[in-house]
Amino acid sequence: MKKHKPYGVYERFIKRPIDFICALLALTVFGWLYIIVAILVRVKLGSPVLFKQARPGKNEKIFNLYKFRTMTNETDENGKLLPDDVRLTKFGRFLRKTSLDELPEAINILKGDMSVVGPRPLLVEYLERYNEEQKRRHEVRPGLSGYAQVHGRNAVSWEDKFKMDVHYVDNITFIGDVKIIFDTVLKAFVKQEGINSQTSVTMEVFNGTQENDKETVEV
Repeated sequence: MKKHKPYGVYERFIKRPIDFICALLALTVFGWLYIIVAILVRVKLGSPVLFKQARPGKNEKIFNLYKFRTMTNETDENGKLLPDDVRLTKFGRFLRKTSLDELPEAINILKGDMSVVGPRPLLVEYLERYNEEQKRRHEVRPGLSGYAQVHGRNAVSWEDKFKMDVHYVDNITFIGDVKIIFDTVLKAFVKQEGINSQTSVTMEVFNGTQENDKETVEV
């Protein structure tokens, strides 16, 4: 397995302070937006307003990810949650298209769980399904946005997404992060591309990558 290249000055000493300042500014300057979105979520989708879920961070350390909820809690006659495409409302789709549902992740960035830019934090159960190369995405803090998100987001395969994540891990630079942030804003508010996969309203479950005689892990 390829090892992470030696940390550069930006990665070691500058990236985290910039993350902290950006998160603090976001919560301070855009506090009004957080309040408006929270009220709308409460009225249109109910409570709780925030969606909380355990996710793996740097070195696979588990933390609680915070987002504004985008789905209702509708269930069938047996009490089982209805499919995502039924529970994802028009308002919820708007929040996802504009990435406004991601706003509370500023709290995670402030705490040090996440970075502004990095591989997106995925589900805990995926940890045992990654191959050795794919696991390298956890060598750095996960991000609010990342290289894979501005190169297809949910519209590319898991394998391609993980390759891009590892590419980012090996090529972290200040200029690169700035470009990813700029492209994220462009795609979220102008082009609104890659929100959904080709066959799902979000992204299919990752069941593992078939490699030679290694069996794919099933859900």
